[in-house]
Amino acid sequence: MKREVVFIADQPWENHWTGYYSVVQDGDKIRLYYRGASEADGNGWEPTCYAESSDGITFARPKLGLVDFNGNTANNIIWRGVISHNFAAFLDTNPAADPAARYKALGGLGFEHAGLYALGSADGIHWSLLRETPVMTEGAFDSQNIAFWDARIGAYRSYSRYIFPTEETQWFRAIQSCTSEDFLTWTTPVPNAYDVPHEEFYTNATVSCPGAEHIYLSFPKRFLPTRHKVLAHESPGVSDAVFMTSRDGVHWDRTFREAWVRPGRDERNWTQRSNMTAWGIAETAPDEFSLYISEHYSWPDNRLRRLTVRKHGFASVHGGVPGGEMVTRAFTFTGSQLHLNYATSAAGSLRCELQREDGVPIRGFTLADFPPLYGDEIDAAATWTGGDDLSILAGTPVRLRVALEDADLYAIQFRE
Repeated sequence: MKREVVFIADQPWENHWTGYYSVVQDGDKIRLYYRGASEADGNGWEPTCYAESSDGITFARPKLGLVDFNGNTANNIIWRGVISHNFAAFLDTNPAADPAARYKALGGLGFEHAGLYALGSADGIHWSLLRETPVMTEGAFDSQNIAFWDARIGAYRSYSRYIFPTEETQWFRAIQSCTSEDFLTWTTPVPNAYDVPHEEFYTNATVSCPGAEHIYLSFPKRFLPTRHKVLAHESPGVSDAVFMTSRDGVHWDRTFREAWVRPGRDERNWTQRSNMTAWGIAETAPDEFSLYISEHYSWPDNRLRRLTVRKHGFASVHGGVPGGEMVTRAFTFTGSQLHLNYATSAAGSLRCELQREDGVPIRGFTLADFPPLYGDEIDAAATWTGGDDLSILAGTPVRLRVALEDADLYAIQFRE
């Protein structure tokens, strides 16, 4: 859901091409990193800027006194140079991370100064290069290229842009990934694989899902470079944001091929390079995730808007009226309870059944044993007439059957 505008690029060191935002939550502080003023790729004077918020809504630009801009250091600039074109920061959650590089970042270009550089910081404000030479050179890096610690594989993972030729163009934008054990030596990039035809993706905004880090979420900016909706605007191209998921970080499920965020009725979002999802997800309430998306790119009121999503509610299994059912494939679980993230109408309901691997309902855990559940809860324990203790079934292959009527099931979790 679109919420308020939280940031407008209106300082002398910012302009209509300010962008490539990274959102980093560290305790009760949400940090925002972004490119300030820009005129051309690789010009050498672009600034990386920093803002912070306690609620994810009101962002302040601290006067850091670190970098000169037109004879004045009373600004929020933390770095300046070619790396600032797409400086993308993250909080390193690697348990073995050096405290001096508790924050890390990538930045640089593919066609000038030959690749992406690695940076580190103890406090997220004072930065230094981790190596004087690029750590990645294979890609078309004049975009936002991101990285994070991937706890699932116990290594750093990066997503960057590359290009390949098609029958229509020599410059088709796409996403690739690679991994590293030390953030300095990276594997050969592997292109994303999809179960549908390629679309042109300008950025990727890929993250591990907070609280379910075995799932990867990605919010690419889909770019259609030949469309030109606002003829008064000099540059062609329109964009929107899409949503996709992965279990291994390489093979991506594009069940939802429609736009995740449309340009809408605002004419200034129908021009090139708007609707770019910032990297990072912030938990701004116990039941709410906040993401951020750029608007009015290349306009004088270039800005950033907050989006909110129900916690772990990026998609749902929906049952309308008169209802429908979902049955999973066989799986095993650990824990003693099944927890549900669901919502129904006042007249709607949800019921659960556990089945044997062959589909036979398990006595005591059938639909008939499950009192209809209704309401709107992020974390509700599934309870049959005999109780909610499933420990007797832990480690045994089971299937889950869910019957829904005017209801949505967003997420499930087995735990103690």
